[in-house]
Amino acid sequence: MAATDASLLATVDARTKLAGSNKMEILLFSLGTRETFGINVFKVREVSQTPAITKTPNMPFGVEGVLSLRGNIIPVISLGKFIGADQNRSYDTMIVTEFNKSTQAFLVDSVDRIIRVDWDKVRAPENMMMASAGTNQNLITAITELENGKLVSILDVEQILASVVGEPRLPDVPTAQLENDQYLFFVDDSVVARKEITGVLEKMGIKFQQATNGREAWDRLQTLASRNFGEDECLHDHLKIILVDAEMPEMDGYVLTKLIKSDQRFRGIPVVMHSSLSSNANRAMGSSVGVDAYVAKFDPGVLAETLIPFLQR
Repeated sequence: MAATDASLLATVDARTKLAGSNKMEILLFSLGTRETFGINVFKVREVSQTPAITKTPNMPFGVEGVLSLRGNIIPVISLGKFIGADQNRSYDTMIVTEFNKSTQAFLVDSVDRIIRVDWDKVRAPENMMMASAGTNQNLITAITELENGKLVSILDVEQILASVVGEPRLPDVPTAQLENDQYLFFVDDSVVARKEITGVLEKMGIKFQQATNGREAWDRLQTLASRNFGEDECLHDHLKIILVDAEMPEMDGYVLTKLIKSDQRFRGIPVVMHSSLSSNANRAMGSSVGVDAYVAKFDPGVLAETLIPFLQR
C-alpha cells in the first residue's frame, strides 16, 4: 500500500487545481462485491491498512468501533454493511475522510486508483442503469462510467454518516420578513442535505425552489431569469439568494457559480456555497469563482445566520 498511498496523497495535494474546471477526481474502491464504488477525492484525508479497532458497546449500525488517529478518537464505519455486502466480511483497508466538519474512517476491501472525470459525465442514478441490483440504491448519489464500460457508483457518504450520528436537531432560527413573491433557490444532489436545508428554510418561513444537480439548477435558473418583469423590476426583486452545493452530478457548484456571476440577469443576487467540504482550500476555491459566502454542512444555526443578512438587502 505504501506506493499507492504516496500517489494518492500527491493527487490530493493537487486537487485545488480543479476549481471551476467542471472536473472531479474519484477514488475507486471495492467492498468485496462485483461493483466498483467511488468517493470524491476532496473528502479523502488518507488511505491505510486497517489498524486495531477498539470495540465499544451500543454502537450504531455499521460502526465497527473507534480508533485513535493522531490523538483524535474517530468512528470506524463498515461501508459493506450499508450496501448489502457480506455482513461477516472483514476489511483490511480504510479510507479516512473529512467532511461535514467531522473525521471518520470507512472500511473497504481494497483501493484501486484515482480517476479524473468531467462532471457532465457523472449522472444522477435515475439517468443511468444501476450497477448492481443488490446495492441499496438510495445510498448512491451518482454514477459514472469507466473507459472499459464498467460503471462506478458514487456513494452518498453524507447520508451514511447521518444514519450513524443522527440528523441534527433544528434550533430556534430567526424568521425572514419577505414579500409573498420572494424566494430562495437551492441545489443539492444529496437526499439528506435537501431534507436538512428544507427544514431550515421552512422554519425560517422562506419560500424556495430547488434542483438536484448543477445542470438542472442552471436550466431552471435560466427559465426564472427569462420571465417578463414589470417596469423598474428585475429578477433580484423576487429571487433573493442562490444556495449551491459544491460537488454535484453533471455540473459542479464552482462552474454553476461562474455561470451565474457572468450572467447580468443575476446581478445583485448573492450566491452562497453550502458544502460538506469545509477546508480552507475549499473555501478559497469558492472565493475564486465569486461566491458571496461559504457555509460548511451541516449546522442549521450557522446556515440561518448566514442567509439572514442577504435576505434583508
